[in-house]
Amino acid sequence: MLLRTLFVWAVGLPVTAVLFIAVLAASLVDRTGRAAHRISALWFRIILALAGVRVAVRGAEKIPADTPVIFLANHRGAFDIPALQAYLPVQFRWVAKKSLFRIPVVGWTMTLAGYIPIDRGSATRAYRSMLDAAERIRSGTSVVVFPEGTRNVTDRRLLPFKKGAFTLAVKSGVPVVPVAITGTRDIMKKGSLLISPADVSITFGPPIATVGRDEAELMGLAKEAIERLL
Repeated sequence: MLLRTLFVWAVGLPVTAVLFIAVLAASLVDRTGRAAHRISALWFRIILALAGVRVAVRGAEKIPADTPVIFLANHRGAFDIPALQAYLPVQFRWVAKKSLFRIPVVGWTMTLAGYIPIDRGSATRAYRSMLDAAERIRSGTSVVVFPEGTRNVTDRRLLPFKKGAFTLAVKSGVPVVPVAITGTRDIMKKGSLLISPADVSITFGPPIATVGRDEAELMGLAKEAIERLL
């Protein structure tokens, strides 16, 4: 485990430096963020390979091809983000709490790639950022949200869902796609930098329509769908 961790950091840091420069350059040329997203996906594929993490994707054919969607994924480990960034087979942007955008390198890359921060500092700022996010989704941007709101380090299958993801879904009016991630919890445990190889699975469920549904109904349907996939 220690040797693997040292290997990942020793090789991953220079790779990160090179690809971060590539993301910066791509962002200056392509303001849509699409090129930066592809480079970020390559970056995380390299990091996953260095860490000995093998990712299997199931059900990708269920993702609608003709509309933006909101992907709702469970959150079990720090490597959920690399796995989704590397292997989710469509262009998307992250919706995440604003504090994550302050993380060195990762946060900077998210900003350059056009990902969407939600400011939880006050109810007013949170609502305003939610409206901005909904407008971007309606305009054609698919996004990924962790409705649990934080990493689940318990033995429970899912933590209680936060309402914000479903308010966003209702306001944007686009389908939500349930996503179940398994195998990431023990790759790098919370509070540790040690990295262990693992097999990870990402499974997509059928899309759930949001039109005509309120937040409570949508939350229940999404939670049941993710639990079934798990």
